[in-house]
Amino acid sequence: MTTHQLPPVSILGLGLIGGSLMRDLQTRGERVYGFTLHGARAARRDGFDVSDSVEEVLRRAEAERALVVVAVPMRAVADVLDQVAEYAPSCWVTDVVSVKQPVYQLIVQRGMQARYVGGHPMAGTEFSGWTASQEGLFAGAAWAVTYDYAQDNPGDTSWAELFTTVCRMASVVGAEAVPVSVGRHDEAVARVSHLPHVIAEALALVGDHGGTLAQSLSAGSFRGATRVASTAPELVRNMCETNAESLVPVLDEYIELLQAARETLAATPPSMEALAESGHRAHQRMAARKGARRESVSPVEISSRPVMRVHPGAPGWVRQLEQIESLGGRVEVF
Repeated sequence: MTTHQLPPVSILGLGLIGGSLMRDLQTRGERVYGFTLHGARAARRDGFDVSDSVEEVLRRAEAERALVVVAVPMRAVADVLDQVAEYAPSCWVTDVVSVKQPVYQLIVQRGMQARYVGGHPMAGTEFSGWTASQEGLFAGAAWAVTYDYAQDNPGDTSWAELFTTVCRMASVVGAEAVPVSVGRHDEAVARVSHLPHVIAEALALVGDHGGTLAQSLSAGSFRGATRVASTAPELVRNMCETNAESLVPVLDEYIELLQAARETLAATPPSMEALAESGHRAHQRMAARKGARRESVSPVEISSRPVMRVHPGAPGWVRQLEQIESLGGRVEVF
């Protein structure tokens, strides 16, 4: 008899992240099915239980008390949550959207916070859609798991069980659960995920202005720095625009550093010393914390995160999560 680590998992949206999650869960013997408007036929051909009817999938999720994973772009989250409220009113809900504060606001507006835990796997590529999905995408990656509701409701045992389930799902697919509050999450990903997209787009433009000669002379540093500019513009807009509140101050910080570098380079003699030295030291600090791993659109893979075991719902467990968050550590639930 097959032993499942998770309840049935119903994924709404089967692009790169949702599709990769489906592939990993099925490979590991978990019960998983999903909905997508684009690519349902291809997913079924690949051997997966996929429908193009969100109502059908959610009614099934309600009957099976499944964990519903919202894996659609931010612009579609409100409509999907309305459908979850209508067709799966008792199901637990998580998501994999790259911003957390806007999603949590929609959850609160619908009174769903007692059955919601936010999530964001920090993994991806510059490609999108079901055909871009792959097994092993989340191996070793951070999976942000939010806990804001527990700060006001630490004794809610049902919510603690949901938190445990989301952390366990991350573990099943090889990721490491990292507890975060929604606000701190959005500020952090503005720095390490969304700002790189802004930089890559601008750098691609500057390179292109050099014409065919610049193209001929471009090498690995340029290709690496502009890689994520190949991401579909709609996806880039979705990430950056929905996190503008956190991204703008970070962009100001970056522009200030560029302006300082411009001034020292325009001086006599020109100097790049300050930025080169401080940037090198910062890179060494980050490299020491995260270790080497294959490239990702959201490069927050950390192989040496501090680990703390937590029993969700036990006295003081939320304080433990706050401590882990302050360390950028991972949580193991038991």
